[in-house]
Amino acid sequence: MSLRVDNLPMHNLPLLPCYLNGEFTLLPDAKISVMDRGFIFGDGIYEVVPVYGGQPFRFDQHMARLQRSLAELRIPNPLSTTQWLAVVLNLIARYADSTGASAQNIDQLVYIQITRGVAMREHGMPAGLTPTVFAMTNRMTSPSAEQRFTGVACVTADDFRWEKAHIKSTSLMGAVFARQISLEAGAVETIMFRDGYLSEAASSNVWVVKNGVVAGPLKDNLVLEGIRYGLIEELCQAQGLSFELRRIHRDEVLAADELLLSSATKEVLPVTLLDGQAVGNGLPGPVYRALYAGYQAAKQGQAAAMPV
Repeated sequence: MSLRVDNLPMHNLPLLPCYLNGEFTLLPDAKISVMDRGFIFGDGIYEVVPVYGGQPFRFDQHMARLQRSLAELRIPNPLSTTQWLAVVLNLIARYADSTGASAQNIDQLVYIQITRGVAMREHGMPAGLTPTVFAMTNRMTSPSAEQRFTGVACVTADDFRWEKAHIKSTSLMGAVFARQISLEAGAVETIMFRDGYLSEAASSNVWVVKNGVVAGPLKDNLVLEGIRYGLIEELCQAQGLSFELRRIHRDEVLAADELLLSSATKEVLPVTLLDGQAVGNGLPGPVYRALYAGYQAAKQGQAAAMPV
């Protein structure tokens, strides 16, 4: 029986494996205090780690970003990288066992969340709390073959979020509102601009291709540095493509030869329609095809390098 979860309201949670405060359990049995600061304030951070062939992809980079986000919120990291890896690998195996399939044959997505912990409601950051640690996994839902062949539609909006977007915070109402804009427009993503310059999409980084040059926004407090920032740069180097990070004006986005999204689930995905207008010639372009092929090779290369 498939355990795939559609994005619909649920009264009965699926029996997915998860980890909560040192114990492995099932999602319906995982409980936290109503006074957890993650519930009261969104006072926590999260990470989403893709899994291919039974192995977490670019795990060290995810752990580095997790540590950066925790440091910004002044929350101590409750586990070492080795301990985090043990938790993630255990969840991967448990999910595979629940489906009756081999972990090597299931692409998964591991979600990790750490909050400041439990305390009476007070806006200040209380010291000495024990962080709440939660992780779960599920089958990864990837873009369809049709989306990769034809590209996807996006819409634009002003970036109305707070100015600490570099923290992968659980306080995501800005992203929720931004994503709802694209949902109501029948689009895949909302690409956002702050003061006329590209920042990112609701849950993706955005890349602009012009004359063979791949450009992305600067890594600053206005953009969440996706794990694919480093990977896209590596893939460009391998493909002989120019790569740069800089401020990108809205006009450049609208005049792009190619427009790409990147995220854990999308990997690299071509945008061929923006606000109802064709991007470039309206078809996925050669830079997308080169980067997507390189991405798949990177996944296979990691799997081959991991110990059996």
